[in-house]
Amino acid sequence: MAPITGRVPPLRAALNYLAVCVLVILVFWASLSIINVSLDFGFVARYATRIGDGFVLTVLISVCSMVASLVLGAVVAAGKSTRILPLRYACDLYVRVIRGTPLIMQIYLFFYIIGTAWGVDNRLVAGVMILSFFEGAYVAEILRGSLLSINETQIEAARSVGFTRVQTVRYIIGPQMVARTLPALTGQFASIIKDSSLLSLIAVIEITQTLREISATNFQLFEACLLMGALYLVLTLPIMLISSYFEKRLDYAS
Repeated sequence: MAPITGRVPPLRAALNYLAVCVLVILVFWASLSIINVSLDFGFVARYATRIGDGFVLTVLISVCSMVASLVLGAVVAAGKSTRILPLRYACDLYVRVIRGTPLIMQIYLFFYIIGTAWGVDNRLVAGVMILSFFEGAYVAEILRGSLLSINETQIEAARSVGFTRVQTVRYIIGPQMVARTLPALTGQFASIIKDSSLLSLIAVIEITQTLREISATNFQLFEACLLMGALYLVLTLPIMLISSYFEKRLDYAS
């Protein structure tokens, strides 16, 4: 089947998207009616401060983890390209193990075994470290893949005209790396926000753990889950739109 091409008029796209959203909402409300569930979000006003604190902590954890994973990912990407074999293999093993195992296992492993052994008892610090190590493996592959996609002839051409290594990075490699990695890194930030919800397993009081505690008190599980989803969408939807913008704006292939 041939791919669909051509730009859809904005008004037509908006109307069709709105129609799909309305249909999804109607199906959801019909499902609630069938199982005789009525939603009551009155608890939001009573727990507004706690919910706000959990939301802010989620943002803080995500931002700190993104910064740390960028640094770690850059180091690992460089390590996988080094001629020092033990370092190269160590970086390769790290990426394979982290990407090949679920985050939930890593949380338990790092917090209850490694964290306990090395005295990392602050749950917030441990959570940021765990999330950074997990996301760092993905960031490393994004950076490494982008670097490998740069044509070697461009670097050779830069050398032939007398560019130093710094000038080559600044004028040849740097701009292309930004164009090739920024959309993917922006999308990875959205993943970090969602993955931070699993830190509730070690009682980090971010938005997921906050709403779990509230729902355990007032038994309004459905409302808490819906509010949780809405709050995560508040964070991730703008990031997805930014990622989509970067993909179109920095389309190096065209």
